[in-house]
Amino acid sequence: MTEHNAADLLIIGGDVITMAPSRAVLIDAAVAVAAGRIAAIGSAASLRARFPATPELDARDCLVIPGMVNAHQHTTADPLVRSTIPDDLGAAESISGWIMPLHAAVTGDDDELSATLTAVESLTRGVTTLLDAGTVAHPLRVAAGLRAAGIRGRVGRWGWDTPGQPYAMPATETLAVHEETIRALGTQGRVSGWVTLVGHDLASDELFAGAAALAERLGTGVTWHLSPGPDDVAAYQGRSNRRPVLHLRDLGALGPRLLLGHAVWLDDAEVDAILESDTAVASCPAAYLRLGQGYGHAGRHAELVRRGGRLALGCDSHNAGDVPDVLRAAWLLAAMEKDRGGRWPLRADQVFALATIDGARAVGLGDLVGSVEVGKAADLVIMDAEDVSWVPRGDLATHLVWGAPSHTVRDVLVDGVVVVRDRHVTTIDMDELRREAGERSAALLRRAGIDAPRRWPAALAADY
Repeated sequence: MTEHNAADLLIIGGDVITMAPSRAVLIDAAVAVAAGRIAAIGSAASLRARFPATPELDARDCLVIPGMVNAHQHTTADPLVRSTIPDDLGAAESISGWIMPLHAAVTGDDDELSATLTAVESLTRGVTTLLDAGTVAHPLRVAAGLRAAGIRGRVGRWGWDTPGQPYAMPATETLAVHEETIRALGTQGRVSGWVTLVGHDLASDELFAGAAALAERLGTGVTWHLSPGPDDVAAYQGRSNRRPVLHLRDLGALGPRLLLGHAVWLDDAEVDAILESDTAVASCPAAYLRLGQGYGHAGRHAELVRRGGRLALGCDSHNAGDVPDVLRAAWLLAAMEKDRGGRWPLRADQVFALATIDGARAVGLGDLVGSVEVGKAADLVIMDAEDVSWVPRGDLATHLVWGAPSHTVRDVLVDGVVVVRDRHVTTIDMDELRREAGERSAALLRRAGIDAPRRWPAALAADY
């Protein structure tokens, strides 16, 4: 344990699910927080003696878990029009008819508010680390929105260089813009920068290789989308007569700094290439189901876990995964793998590790977050175990995943700062957020020229 002269806060009386290597659960424990870090873990009596007169947060009849990691979350455009894109459209039609017009119409104010909204919802569901999957135009405003809410985040500006596509720039210009963004945000703060490409078949070989090299040079991560459905496989077969992951391997673009969003449609050689290069994958099971992308017969994510690969969970966008709830993603991944009937379904304890420590390792943050250990950042979530959904408690790993109890999140700390207390966000005026989000949503749809359909007619009760 690390000694400190003083602590800022004692969390007293909870049962702590540490996710440390031993996977110990500490009953009736206390956690001392000092300067944003976990200073000590022990009994209430011992920590009170070591840190007298320290303010306390009562966690009796609660569970204390590590803050969860969302490794693939879109924070722009979609959050302002959540659950609006019709669910009977295919992914390609949703992107061309909705997402691209919306991104063309968003302002910096929209993006900042949208990011704040996403961060606030994430925090209330126990997610303390959010990795943005790319913002078209306003990454610095997105970073400001995440900072305002108090979440830990990584932000980058989307890039692609396919001629004739909207927003495309030559590879050298795209990389220059990425470097400018990362240098503006830094690489070490609570909210910092990383390299983000759209991916798919929208980047040249020069851009893919350059993005990997830029991340290495700046000491940060890089992410792009690949093979959520079969389209990328067909495109790369036509492009280079190779499958997508093998094409990237031959470019030297795979490696431990790369987080591939999705990577669902893989063959044996691609799985081997991901494992051999220590490339990470973000799995977004809700999006694969919502968009009908065929995970049930193509997905290999459980195999990556069984073979020691780096896998994290993601929630994608508010019109695909629909909600930034990592416990829901954990439940869906476990359920899909169980339903496939393989010999080795993912157990609840394995999937909860993907939501916490293994997910943190996958995104390069395992030394900082993902477990409750002395010296790590005090990113902590307190769940109200008096809620009826916890009565009676079963096996904790099973209960956390299959019980999907994110609605019982009571308090949340990020870097030792209480950002949710008694289910109320402490950093944001929620009434103002609701008002502005409603106004900006309607204005954004108007500017994008989209008349959002409604499945059910609405009328004033007085006129009914």
